[in-house]
Amino acid sequence: MTRKVLPRAFYNRPTLTVAEELIGKVLVHRTRHGTASGIIVETEAYIGEDDPACHAAPGRTRRNAPLYGPPGVAYVYFNYGMHYLVNAVTESADRPAAVLIRALEPLDNLRLMSRRRAPDGRSIAFAQMCRGPGNLTKALGITLAENTLELTGNRLYVEDRGHAPGRVEWGPRIGIRVGVERPWRCAVEGNPCVSRVTGVKAGQC
Repeated sequence: MTRKVLPRAFYNRPTLTVAEELIGKVLVHRTRHGTASGIIVETEAYIGEDDPACHAAPGRTRRNAPLYGPPGVAYVYFNYGMHYLVNAVTESADRPAAVLIRALEPLDNLRLMSRRRAPDGRSIAFAQMCRGPGNLTKALGITLAENTLELTGNRLYVEDRGHAPGRVEWGPRIGIRVGVERPWRCAVEGNPCVSRVTGVKAGQC
């Protein structure tokens, strides 16, 4: 199978384009415990200081500084004091925007992902393993240690393995209180690994 790590130029484009074209690509995280990955099946776009749901809305801060940096960098943050969320920074430097990775279809090293999700040994259904942005980071072992990593490197990266994602649909972002009218959530229609619309606590990037 041909594997190609996405170059920085992939991310240096309009955020909505990147959000859609990330669907079907593979998010990979290599750690000393092993390598785990999943096919991206759901994303959300957050664009600029005029997007009230984007972390850039209040302007540049120490926390959101990665959004203002170069494209193709990971922006990871701790959300609601519960979960880490991972985003891919998009567009050119000083134009704060990113794509939140919302859900994956598990691909490589399901056993490792299962141990991370359920250290007590309980069973996690395949479709639920990486459903939701907090679950996928836990399954892949992504934490604040991965914040600002180059997504073009060899530790946390996105590959094109030629997967055909299926029909893609757009709709409102979920789990936020402002900017809900913007249809900037992209997902594979009918995929069981996609977040459920009701009762999901997402985050904002």
